[in-house]
Amino acid sequence: MTVYDALDVAFLTAALGATKMIIVQVVQCCHFLDGITCQFPIIIAHVAVLLWLLVLFYLLGNTAANYFCSSLESLSKILKLSPTIAGVTLLSLGNGAPDVLSSIVSFTGSGGDGDVGLNSVLGGAFFVSSIVVGLISILISSRQVSVDESCFIRDVIFFLFSLFSLLVIIVIGRINLWGSIAFVAIYFVYVASVSATHIYRARKLEQEPLLRHVDEEKLVVSVQDDHHADNVDDDQEDKQYSCVRYLGYLLELPLSLPRRLTIPVVSEENWAKPFLVISVTLAPVSLAALFNTQQSENVGSRTKSVAYITAAIIGLVFGTLAYTSTKKSGPPNNNNHLFPLLVGWFVMSVAWTYLTDEELVCLLESYGKILGINPSILGLTILAWGNSLGDLIANVAVAANGGADGAQIAITGCYAGRMFNTVVGVGVSLVLSAWSEYPSSYVIAIDHSLYETLAFLMGGLLWALVMLPNKNMKLDRYMGSGLIAIYSCFLSLKLAMLLL
Repeated sequence: MTVYDALDVAFLTAALGATKMIIVQVVQCCHFLDGITCQFPIIIAHVAVLLWLLVLFYLLGNTAANYFCSSLESLSKILKLSPTIAGVTLLSLGNGAPDVLSSIVSFTGSGGDGDVGLNSVLGGAFFVSSIVVGLISILISSRQVSVDESCFIRDVIFFLFSLFSLLVIIVIGRINLWGSIAFVAIYFVYVASVSATHIYRARKLEQEPLLRHVDEEKLVVSVQDDHHADNVDDDQEDKQYSCVRYLGYLLELPLSLPRRLTIPVVSEENWAKPFLVISVTLAPVSLAALFNTQQSENVGSRTKSVAYITAAIIGLVFGTLAYTSTKKSGPPNNNNHLFPLLVGWFVMSVAWTYLTDEELVCLLESYGKILGINPSILGLTILAWGNSLGDLIANVAVAANGGADGAQIAITGCYAGRMFNTVVGVGVSLVLSAWSEYPSSYVIAIDHSLYETLAFLMGGLLWALVMLPNKNMKLDRYMGSGLIAIYSCFLSLKLAMLLL
């Protein structure tokens, strides 16, 4: 191993690799033991793998929530995007980052067949469009809440069209670069449709945003008054749980500190100039380490040395600029100074999410081979459920506590967000894979289980498309129970096929 290979390992295993190396050693030791003495170490190895899986899921969700989504929210504000456009572009990207990057890693990783990524994306889409929408419909059925008919039909029809297009691609079994670009373009057409609808309605209801703004200000004032009245009780609870929080902070420190030292965070609540300067300095070096590790077979020692030296120089320049252009009191107010920091925040969040996804996909594939389970099944269930927990918690909470507007936002998020994951996540993966094979076509590995997943997913969408207009667009328990039943039938079928 050269010095530069050692640097690669040192950078990228600081946060993730240590635990993984211990697990690998435990698993390897088990293969040298026989008889009864082997059973206990094997149990330890399986427990260690499961713990590592939980750590990766935590890193994936925490990075997306605390770093990725926050950076996208700040970018949408500085770019002055309307809430509707930001919701179907930047915010969809933030919520769908785990699925999108899982798909890209699955297609471009060592295996390169895309089974885990495709099943993860489609499994997540099926889970959200059936279980999450079903739970929302059941929970708020007594309130007789209606959703916007035109928006619902538009979202579902675009989603069905994108799934049908994906089905055609899978049936053909190959796709060229231009075909993959056309598939990604479906989402841009959808964004254009949403924008046109938003502009048309905004012109008809010019006074409505002003009235809503006044109501929101009154709501904020009332919430602040209630919060002030509860400050004393909150202080007492904080004292009681301070020890538990401190223990949690210590346990989380090995996972949070590497990200804090490499991701430049510029939010008001988490502002710290020393961390910003250090992260801006180390970010280019971390990206160079990630690049050298990903291209370890194709990059020589000299190229690695050039990459590290160049990254170190760039990092020193960026760190000096950050030190001289920022203050200890808070992030810069000048957009010209703030925008590059937000871009760095976004890029490093993507890098960490990509790295975690790569470890997660590799672990699922390896563990599936050890247990004799098809990795695509693990992607369809465990990985899909893990990536969808945020949608489940957030959308159900918004629908339950947000009134009619909350239900509308939650239902739209369930369909529009998962359409983004399907079209952009799978589409970008196909573009990258087809590009690597250009001018030839990229051959897609045939996984017959994808036909079943697509059939059940499209069946659930058609059920909602038929039932909801017949119920005057009111969410009720009949539609929700039907969606949950469809998903339960699909899961039972998969479990039966796995046991047979």
